[in-house]
Amino acid sequence: MVNETAFKPLSGYLMIGVELLIFLGAGVFQASNGVVMGALLALLAVAVLRGFFVVNPNESQVLVLFGDYQGTVKESGFHWVNPFFTRSMVSLRANNLNGAQLKVNDKLGNPIEIAAVIVWQVQNTTKAIFEVTDYKQFVVIQSEAAVRHLANSYSYDHFDEEETQITLRSGGEKVNEMLEKELNDRLERAGILVTEARISHLAYAPEIAHAMLQRQQATAVVAARRQIVEGAVGMVEMALEKLSEKKIVELDEERKAAMVSNLLVVLCGEKSVSPVVNAGTLHP
Repeated sequence: MVNETAFKPLSGYLMIGVELLIFLGAGVFQASNGVVMGALLALLAVAVLRGFFVVNPNESQVLVLFGDYQGTVKESGFHWVNPFFTRSMVSLRANNLNGAQLKVNDKLGNPIEIAAVIVWQVQNTTKAIFEVTDYKQFVVIQSEAAVRHLANSYSYDHFDEEETQITLRSGGEKVNEMLEKELNDRLERAGILVTEARISHLAYAPEIAHAMLQRQQATAVVAARRQIVEGAVGMVEMALEKLSEKKIVELDEERKAAMVSNLLVVLCGEKSVSPVVNAGTLHP
């Protein structure tokens, strides 16, 4: 593996002066019938001209001489290097990758659609150039693989409100952190740093979306009913305790059962109830 090293190039403005002197010398020799020397200086001037290049802010140039890595220029400005150097421009700016929607199976085998938005940038130029063939394509393919692996590792959602396991829908920042970590592990070989990764789209596949929606609705209804029943039982228990404590009325087991039944109907019913006044007695 080639380690990244900084290369200090010559100032391009200084070499412009040298270039002008070479051109001037070539013209002088041509004028004094020194044709050979003038031609050589002209060729030298053309060769020197190839060494000029510009590095913009947040860009870099990787320099290679006949297959031998020489260094990386990250300092922005107008520079000059050996004209025989091969230069490869690598942007150090942040890039957005809006991943395509993938149809995969979650941990439970349910088909889902998932996509992610990833912010990445080159951190190590030598790895990006020498370790992979095309680092941009490498980011796209590895990002897709990471999203697929994440979807296969967790279920889309759970239907037990007491379940604490992380799911894709309820995981939130935790899921995003796991995705970011896996992406950094996969892309480290190419010298890529992922600064942010987020799930941008998550849904059941169309063929099961309606059935899953009905299941979610049924689960929500059951959970609400359970809460209502638990509250109603507590209120009935409190009512019986208060009646007994204050000795407002003495209730035998049959009357208690009737009161419990009536209170549960009133408290658990979906619609308003109509009161019925009993002017008689429960016993004939």
